[in-house]
Amino acid sequence: MLSITPATSSDLGDMVALLGELFAQEAEFSPDTAAQARGLQMILDAPQTGLLLIARDGPAAVGMVGLLFTVSTALGARVALLEDMVVTAGLRNSGAGSALLQEALRQARAVGCKRVTLLTDDINTAAQRFYARHGFVPSPMRPLRCLLD
Repeated sequence: MLSITPATSSDLGDMVALLGELFAQEAEFSPDTAAQARGLQMILDAPQTGLLLIARDGPAAVGMVGLLFTVSTALGARVALLEDMVVTAGLRNSGAGSALLQEALRQARAVGCKRVTLLTDDINTAAQRFYARHGFVPSPMRPLRCLLD
């Protein structure tokens, strides 16, 4: 039975492993367990920054997603960036990802967010179709990055 709960520090090892699975398939990122653990702990230590949700099938961690909160001056409201959505390969297309995403959107609404934004790799058409089925549409905005050391 799938359960989705807010993550705690005791879930850190499972979430780092899930991020390893995610970053192994992304074009721009590589798994770095120390960096991932540090980033996750930063979110866990500062709930005003964001929320991490973990999905479990019994005791096994099978998915996770993060919401990072900020403010949109255009909307004059709180908004969220959906980050690090991953479901283990064996449970993809089982409904686990949809349940995890729906809970993330419910949580975002519950804390007053008026928009959720996410990024996917251009070549990850399966993810793009998945998010489209849940109401996400392409934005005319183009992401740009400047890495600072």
